Amino acid sequence: MSVKFKNFTPHTIVLNDGRTFLSEGLARVSATHSAFDADGVASVEFGEVTGLPTQEPDVLLIVSAMVVAAAKGRNDLVGPATGHPDTVRKDGQIVSVPGFIRA
Repeated sequence: MSVKFKNFTPHTIVLNDGRTFLSEGLARVSATHSAFDADGVASVEFGEVTGLPTQEPDVLLIVSAMVVAAAKGRNDLVGPATGHPDTVRKDGQIVSVPGFIRA
């Protein structure tokens, strides 16, 4: 049995094989930033994740990398593999990705 993907990013996700996933909603995470230190570095603490439906069997939700990192305990979240060497770019913009990543 194959899984179904549901896209909870604001963008249409296109895979290198031509499959596309239209946005079905928007998952977001709140973040609190510390003050910058003397070197100009701040830290971030993720807060509440909103916009995620309840987990369903055989369904993976496509979300941003920030949401994947913040939503501890959810094993149904994946992000577009934008850093993968097979990601297709045109004029510096991502056109398609080879697949998805988990945290």
